[in-house]
Amino acid sequence: MSGAVVEKSPGESARVSGESRIAVEAERRRTFAVISHPDAGKSTLTEALALYAEVIDEAGAVHGKSGRRGVTSDWMEMERKRGISITSAVLQFAYRDCVINLLDTPGHGDFSEDTYRVLAAVDAAVMLLDAAKGLEPQTLKLFDVCRTRGIPVLTFVNKWDRPGREALELLDEVEQTIGLRPMPITWPVGVAGELRGLVETDTGEFTRFTRTAGGATRATSEVVRAEQIAAEEPEFWPAAQDELALLREIGAGFDEKDFLNGSATPVLFGAALAGVGVSRLLDALVDLAPAPEARPDAEGRPRELDAPTSGLVFKVQAGMDRAHRDRMAFVRICSGRFERGMVLTHAATGRPFATKYAQAVFGQQRTTVEEAFPGDIVGLVNAGALRPGDTLYASDPVEFPAIPSFAPEYFAVVRSADAGSYKQFRRGIEQLDSEGVIQVLSSDLRGDQAPVLAAVGPLQFEVVTARLESEFRAPVTLETLGYSVTRRTDAVGAELLKGQSEVEVLTRRADGVVLALFSNKWRLETVRRKLDGLVLDPLPAGSSER
Repeated sequence: MSGAVVEKSPGESARVSGESRIAVEAERRRTFAVISHPDAGKSTLTEALALYAEVIDEAGAVHGKSGRRGVTSDWMEMERKRGISITSAVLQFAYRDCVINLLDTPGHGDFSEDTYRVLAAVDAAVMLLDAAKGLEPQTLKLFDVCRTRGIPVLTFVNKWDRPGREALELLDEVEQTIGLRPMPITWPVGVAGELRGLVETDTGEFTRFTRTAGGATRATSEVVRAEQIAAEEPEFWPAAQDELALLREIGAGFDEKDFLNGSATPVLFGAALAGVGVSRLLDALVDLAPAPEARPDAEGRPRELDAPTSGLVFKVQAGMDRAHRDRMAFVRICSGRFERGMVLTHAATGRPFATKYAQAVFGQQRTTVEEAFPGDIVGLVNAGALRPGDTLYASDPVEFPAIPSFAPEYFAVVRSADAGSYKQFRRGIEQLDSEGVIQVLSSDLRGDQAPVLAAVGPLQFEVVTARLESEFRAPVTLETLGYSVTRRTDAVGAELLKGQSEVEVLTRRADGVVLALFSNKWRLETVRRKLDGLVLDPLPAGSSER
C-alpha cells in the first residue's frame, strides 16, 4: 500500500545501519601509493603530505642537511644510512573529512616487487616526476603496473624550485611516452628554478609561497590578485597566461571519466621539499581520487563493500620493533567492518586467525586499531602463518587473486659463516622468505645448508645479509651464481634438463614451483631448440628479460 511504513526488527535495523555506515566510511577513504624513480623525492613528498595534513610538526628529508633527522617513514637502519627507501611505509591520517591511507613505496628498482605488492592494495597512485628528468625507467615500469591493474594516476611534477625542463615539454613527454593525456590542475608561474607561484588552471587564481628554512615546517601561502602579480612579474606572468591559453585551446581541461578509466592524468606542479603545492595535492586526492569499490575475487566476482569482512595481505614485515621481534602482516580491508579481536579465516589453510593485536603504523610509532573499513590498512601482529597475497575473511568465504612473484635475475648461494649460529641462520632465512624479501630456492644436490637466494636486484642481497646479522645474529657468506634468466618448468622438464651445462633446476620453497635457471637468454634458446616438449614458461612482470 502506497505510503505504508514497514517496521524492521531490531536485528534487521542494526544490519541495515551497519551496512550504511560501511558505505559512508568507505566513501571517506582515499588509499593511494606514491610511485617514482629513485631520487625523484618520493619519501620527501610522503613526509610533506603528512606535515601538511598536520600529522607531524616537522618534516625530515631523505637527503637532509647535516644534523637533520631522516624521514619518519624510513624506519630500517639501512634506509637511514643509505638514504633510500627499502621497505614500504603505511601512513594513515585524517584530512578534511576524509581518511587518507598513504602507502610510500621503495623507489629503488631492486625492490620493485615490494612496490608491485603495494599497488595491489591501493585505489589510486601519485606518479612523481623530477622536473629536470621527467619520465625515468623505474617510473615507466611502475606506471605499466598501474595500467595493468587499472589504477587511476595523478601526476605531481616535483622540484620546480630547481633548474629543469619546460612544463609543456614535460606534458608532451607524458602523453607521447605513456599515452596519458595530461590535464593540468595547477600551472607554474616562472620557469623551473625560478618558481614564483602556482595558478589554478580553471579559475586563474594565483598563489604565492614563502618556504621555511630547510622546508622542515609548513610554508606559508597567499592568494595574490592577477593585477598585482602581473605588475610584479612582467616576464613570467604573461608567459604563463599564454601557456594556459594554449592548454584551453587543445582541450586539456579535467575530465573525471578519462581520469578514472586511465586515459588521462591530472597534473600538479610543486616542490615537496619547499612545501610548494603539497596541500593542493592533498586537496586533489580528496576531490579527485576514487573511494574504495567492490574488488573482484579470484573468480572475477566482485566482493561488495558491505559484504562480511575480508582483506588482502599485501606485505609481511618483521624486525620493525626490535624490543619485541614480532612479525606484522599488512592487510588491506576490502569489505565489511573490521573489529579488533574478531576471528577471521585464513583462506589458504582454512584455519582461524585471531586479530587481537591490530595496529596502525607510522614509522616506528604504533597505535591500536579498534575498527577499520574498506580501504584502510591494518597491521596484524604475530602473523606467522600469513604471506603476501593471502586472503582473510569472516563468515562468507572469498579469496582474492594471488600476488605473483617476479622473475628473479640475480642468484647467490648463502651459507652460515658461523656453525654455532646455524639455527638462527635457518630461522632467519625462513622468515625473510615468508616476508617475500627474497625468493629462496633449494635442491637435493645443494641441501638445506646452502640455499640459493633469488632476487630481482642485487641490493636485495645486501638487505638479507644485513638483516640476518642484525636481527638474527647470523653472519653469512654469499657466493654469486652465473645465472640471469628464469623459467618455470615441471617435473618432466627437471628430468630433461639434468646434465645440461649452464642450467640448474631448483624448487622455490614458498610455493613449490620448479624453476629452471639459465646463464643467459641465448643458452635458454639453445636448450629450448634441443629438447622437444620442454615446459619453459616465463614468470610474471618485473623481469627485464621476459
